[in-house]
Amino acid sequence: MAAILTSLRNTVIAGFVLAVILVLLYLNWGGSLGDYAFWAFFFRWLHVISGVMWIGLLWYFNFVQIPSMPKIPDDQKPAIGKVIAPEALFWFRWGAMATIVTGIIVAHMNGYLLDAFTLGAMTEFMVPKNIAIGIGMWLGTIMWFNVWFVIWPNQKIALGIVDGPAEAKPAAARTAMLFSRTNTLLSIPMLFAMVSAQNIY
Repeated sequence: MAAILTSLRNTVIAGFVLAVILVLLYLNWGGSLGDYAFWAFFFRWLHVISGVMWIGLLWYFNFVQIPSMPKIPDDQKPAIGKVIAPEALFWFRWGAMATIVTGIIVAHMNGYLLDAFTLGAMTEFMVPKNIAIGIGMWLGTIMWFNVWFVIWPNQKIALGIVDGPAEAKPAAARTAMLFSRTNTLLSIPMLFAMVSAQNIY
């Protein structure tokens, strides 16, 4: 077991192997990989996994890394900026991309993509479920935009991944932090809207 758990790659592979076993159980119980419902579920599962990666890292940055930085001695801060932050930002931005892509696929497969993005204005107006999932999707879209077009470009400057004047780094770091905090703020109603659409409407 230690050979699995001491390697992240092996741990993730083992997790997917266990998921495949669950798929085999599903097939044994009469399910079919040809079922539309299975693929709608499958993309929702990928959407949730991606969202956990994305929002988990968002909350790590805001609840752990940013508040801890003033407590870290200056000689140790380069390890965060040169090693940990770039790696975390890689998974953060691609988690955001995977979340939005799989979310659009799920909405399309379940027939509510247009209703959600228009908050029901194009078809059935004032349907609470459409409005709730639409609010969640719009908040998620704004958050995705912030990641790719504000946070990541500014983090590249702040961390020295791209060349820029030294005086630009503090402003870039502050902009990235403020938009990261914005996403943290938006994540709470976004998750409320998404979960409520699935459970109370």
